[in-house]
Amino acid sequence: MPFFRIYMKEIKKIVEAYQKIDFNQNKAALATVVRVEGSSYRRTGARMLVMESGEWVGGISGGCLEGDALKKARLAMSQNKATLITYDTSDDDPYQIGVGLGCNGIIDVLITPLEPQDKLNAVSQIRYCLDQRSPNVIVTITALNRSNEVIQLGQVFRFDSTDHFNEIFPLDDIKEKLTEEIRLVLVNTKSISRTYTLADGLSVSLFIEIIPPAIQLYVYGSNYDVYPMVRMAKELGWKVIVVCNPNKMHRSLFAIADAVMPKDYVPVIDKYTAAISMCHDYETDYHNLQTLLKTDISYIGLLGPKKRTVKMYDRMNEEGKPITPENESRIFSPVGLDIGANTPEEIALSVCAEIRTNFSGRDAKRLKFRNKPIYDS
Repeated sequence: MPFFRIYMKEIKKIVEAYQKIDFNQNKAALATVVRVEGSSYRRTGARMLVMESGEWVGGISGGCLEGDALKKARLAMSQNKATLITYDTSDDDPYQIGVGLGCNGIIDVLITPLEPQDKLNAVSQIRYCLDQRSPNVIVTITALNRSNEVIQLGQVFRFDSTDHFNEIFPLDDIKEKLTEEIRLVLVNTKSISRTYTLADGLSVSLFIEIIPPAIQLYVYGSNYDVYPMVRMAKELGWKVIVVCNPNKMHRSLFAIADAVMPKDYVPVIDKYTAAISMCHDYETDYHNLQTLLKTDISYIGLLGPKKRTVKMYDRMNEEGKPITPENESRIFSPVGLDIGANTPEEIALSVCAEIRTNFSGRDAKRLKFRNKPIYDS
């Protein structure tokens, strides 16, 4: 599966904080990383909601840019004007923001004042991405060579469909080219930046951003080790559904998980879904494996030793449904990365790391031995 970044947890926190703002008493702006050249702690799509009161939610760096971004955001709010700020952390100047914190890159941050009545309000647009189980594309105006009455810096257009986008996007000259770029972004699952020059000389720079849904994790089991697994996955911002005997579960699980479903529940699978069966019962785990193999799920984790899984394969062969190489590649058993995990919490860390590795298309080797940049783009 192609590498993709997911900031859904951050987006959710920003939306929740935004909805609590009393705009009669407070103003707000959204800072978004729209371009990165070289190395940086955060990548494109990272966001920070800034309130006039000085509070903020989210982040655009490892802490080196937030203070200055707060000042710039307050200025943008007072002027009610979007602005693009470039931070060059590759400069050796000791007074340059970000030097000494390991960034060593150039970062463009778009700061946009938020008006709740504006239909193209950036937070209002990304809010629609929260509950979607398919990728969303957001197109943001990041630069203009001159002011005009048709389009403004900081406007955000969400792509629902070609017809809908053609209705809401005002620049007819580039709609066809832009729609083609959006299709490529959806295929490649990779955000891009593009600059177009119109016939009248207007130059428009756009950040075409893909926002995939959060990873959805099905956890099968009713034992005590389910709880740290759910907590770990939720801390990562994943959607977690526990399939179990609800009567056996402590009420705290119902507050943590997104849903708790009975054993006969039929999972709804998409390309961003993983599942782990940790029932500690051979027959139950075997049944769960058969259920999941009938779907297109790309990750099936089985708790327990390798010989237990081999026993399942042998049984499948005896039942006339031998495991295929394609299906075997979807099964991860023993589940998790080899980090020396012993406790339920460590095992949860190991499993969640392997799931993220699977969706990232990485090999989970140590970064010290990686000969390429940490980020692919």
